Amino acid sequence: MTKVVTSGKTVEDAVRQGLSQLGVSRERVTVNVLEQPSKGFLGWLGVKKAKVELTLLSEPSPETTHTAETHVSAQAPSDVGQAVSQAGSVAQEAQRKMEASRGHIDPYEEAVRFIRETAAGMGLDVEVDVRHRKDESTLDISGPSLGMLIGRRGQTLDALQYLTNIVANRHSDKFIRIVLDAEQFRARRRKTLEDLAERLANQAVRYGKEVVLEPMPSQERKLIHAKLQQHALVRTYSKGDEPNRRVVIAKK
Repeated sequence: MTKVVTSGKTVEDAVRQGLSQLGVSRERVTVNVLEQPSKGFLGWLGVKKAKVELTLLSEPSPETTHTAETHVSAQAPSDVGQAVSQAGSVAQEAQRKMEASRGHIDPYEEAVRFIRETAAGMGLDVEVDVRHRKDESTLDISGPSLGMLIGRRGQTLDALQYLTNIVANRHSDKFIRIVLDAEQFRARRRKTLEDLAERLANQAVRYGKEVVLEPMPSQERKLIHAKLQQHALVRTYSKGDEPNRRVVIAKK
């Protein structure tokens, strides 16, 4: 057996398994990383193990070894220094190109890739349309059965949005803000919250008591505050700590 493909939680784990199967040390093989490990969405969904291919190096014959040693010993010191210098220059150039290529990764392309891979881990095939505005960009997700991706009251979509912003900003030299939407959920949720704000404001006026809403993320609390900011009879404020911070509607 001269070649094996193994997997593990990390690349090193996979390599150790391959070396064990071949019964050789690390110096006797070449390692080709086929897949990098991935933790998946929220640490568990779509988890991928590392996969590597180990190829056993052939042992040089005594004649080949002797010839190589003779050639090295006969080589002038200046030639050795020149060869080392050339090898170092090649390595530095390769490193420079690698760093340059990393610097040109498009953060929005990375965000789209992350969303599609995460959705695939949930068994969904989606498309993502990117729309840029002045202060933020909206990534509109389309596809069948998106209810799972949206979640109850948009909680899964909000979690995915949080992670997508982290992924995108890793590849941007300035802060960018990304909003995720699916099946026009954001517009529908906004209308629901604005209607709720009006209804609860009327309740606060009618009974003269404060109305405390359930905990909401900051962007939804802002919608409630904005809707009632110009209301003649009520005022709003927030209380509590994240993630249990709530909006309170009180009569003026």
